[in-house]
Amino acid sequence: MTALPGWLPEIPGGQPYPSVFATVSGAHLYGFPSADSDVDLRGAHVLPVAEVAGLRDGPATLDRTWTRDGVEVDLVTHDVAKFCRLLLGRNGYVLEQLLSPLVVASSPVHEELVALAPGCVTRHHAHHYLGFARTQWRLFGRSGELKPLLYTFRVLATGTHLMRTGELEADLTRLYEYGPAYLPDLVAAKRAAEHVAAPAGLDPEPDVARMTAVLEEAREASRLPERATSGDALHDVVVRARLADGQNR
Repeated sequence: MTALPGWLPEIPGGQPYPSVFATVSGAHLYGFPSADSDVDLRGAHVLPVAEVAGLRDGPATLDRTWTRDGVEVDLVTHDVAKFCRLLLGRNGYVLEQLLSPLVVASSPVHEELVALAPGCVTRHHAHHYLGFARTQWRLFGRSGELKPLLYTFRVLATGTHLMRTGELEADLTRLYEYGPAYLPDLVAAKRAAEHVAAPAGLDPEPDVARMTAVLEEAREASRLPERATSGDALHDVVVRARLADGQNR
């Protein structure tokens, strides 16, 4: 896998609000970064009480892109309250960000959120992965690029694994069992170049259709709950994080 820059841990501390956590998402998390892939940093921050209780609201989302040492960095963080609302909203993106093993910055609040994450997973997360797969499949149909095709396979495999096991695995290279036999070759081609066309003569449509059907069947058979159970505990985490930040200022 392409090595991540050693200066990444410096970034969260340089942001305008205290960091709850920052992790690497995107191609590095999914198992197929190329040498020129950008680095997607995702996480959460804590707005001070004065910026959530007064007349002037602070930014619920911070979004910044820049280049350092030839590496493009895309940083997106949500205020901890927004992040937790997204977490409770069957949002696979934030679940993957929270549970990413590529941790750049952590905190006790991050550890609490990770511990509560299993109580946020429901069988309805399948809708997120099915929807994302449809979007990426349409993009592949328009562009013919390998990247959206791999994203299609990745989200279908991740969603199926989640429905069957209750465990989140975002790295496609750990999910080959769910996909066609040629997946390792596609991953190798993507690692060699960020923007490359899918192999000539490849017809992935039957495999995408099969994996979509498997995910839909896994959703129907899943023993995951209908609703998240961590809502009250997440509320307490947000309140304590907000008050603790106020006391530290």
